Amino acid sequence: MPQTTISCPRCRQMIQANVEQLVDVTYEPASKQRLMSGQSNNARCPHCGYEGRLATPIVYHDNEKELLLTYFPPELGLPLNEQERMIGPLIKQVVERLPAEKRKGYLFSPQANLTYESMMETILNKDGITSEMIKGQQERVQFMEKLMQVTSKDVRLELIKQNEKLIDEQFFALFSRIAQNAMQSGQEPIARALIDIQTQLLDETAYGRQLKESVAEMEAAQKVLQEAGQSLTREKLLDFVLEAKTDARVRAYVSMARGGMDYSFFQTLTEKIEKAEGDEKTRLEGVREKLLQYTSEVDKQLEARFKQAQDFVESLLAQEDVEKATQENIETFTQDSVEVVNQLLRQASEKNDYTRMGKLQKMAQVLQAASAPPPEVAFIEQLIQLPDDAAIEKMLADNDEIVNQPFVDALSRLVAQMETQPDNPEAKMMAEKLSEIYKIALKYVMKKNMSG
Repeated sequence: MPQTTISCPRCRQMIQANVEQLVDVTYEPASKQRLMSGQSNNARCPHCGYEGRLATPIVYHDNEKELLLTYFPPELGLPLNEQERMIGPLIKQVVERLPAEKRKGYLFSPQANLTYESMMETILNKDGITSEMIKGQQERVQFMEKLMQVTSKDVRLELIKQNEKLIDEQFFALFSRIAQNAMQSGQEPIARALIDIQTQLLDETAYGRQLKESVAEMEAAQKVLQEAGQSLTREKLLDFVLEAKTDARVRAYVSMARGGMDYSFFQTLTEKIEKAEGDEKTRLEGVREKLLQYTSEVDKQLEARFKQAQDFVESLLAQEDVEKATQENIETFTQDSVEVVNQLLRQASEKNDYTRMGKLQKMAQVLQAASAPPPEVAFIEQLIQLPDDAAIEKMLADNDEIVNQPFVDALSRLVAQMETQPDNPEAKMMAEKLSEIYKIALKYVMKKNMSG
């Protein structure tokens, strides 16, 4: 998204900001994520430190949900006719982008929102997120902010006890996203503080302990399946399930080996049940009931993810310039989306649909180019393989053109990322190696800067 030069709302100096007045989800799906996450229409001034939302008119459009919203900041104080004059061209652009068959009645009666919050709530409600859910999310964010302000573990523990009802799956998912963003943006102190808080939450809360157990069972199940390797059969998989001591282990096997739990798998289990008697028969029937429930849950999740990915890919294929649309939405692509592209490409090839094949191939080429690792990554991988400091120093000198501050910053982020997995021996060893390379590279860059 191109940046716009604006005047800082506080000190009036000219700064760069992502201003996005038209959020047309149908035309550019990624624009919704930018709006919802605060990436667009948000200013950060390097001169006075101001940071906040910009007072700018917004038109939001989603053809699939028949949603056309307008918002005009009241603080601008413009009369209604002036507001309509500013917003009118944006609505006209929305209509002109749509093919005739998709122009429906909702386009002639846009919903005006008096506040920014009411516009966001309307969007979320259309996504099936209720006002109660929004309120719950806000409470979780506020609680998280309080946790980050407290440095004493004892005080933090008391705060956790008072708010344990907020600590659930949604809380940990939100917590994980914030921690990941902090690591990716190089905010090491915040990332480390979040790791300490997460460790305490896992140890001191009921849901945390449950999550910790679930992760441990996932790791144990993964180890069992990996050791089985190529010799893993449906019969052996069933034996693993029947030997599981906890429901969490059974769930883990379902999540990792759902493909092997087909009709033949359940037929084998049914045969075992028919041959069993008494308590053993009752136990096996209970296992089958749980397996049916867990596989059904996994199937529904996969179906929902696939549908979401397919809708996203189809929205880009509908654009006039597929390459440009793919490039603009590259960060929104998930592994599911990539698999959908490959599947649709196979289907188009089987049907000899050359027009669709051409579009999908253009999309695949953009994705392939974007997935190629940058040269810095390959360079870091080479550095990791070197035996000692002298060899590292020599390779840094031989590649002087890419050994700069951004390279050192990238190393620092990698170290922080590895250190978030203290229980993983491989990650710990990698963190130590990267940390050593980081120190040598930092010293090298400092010397280079001083001599320059």
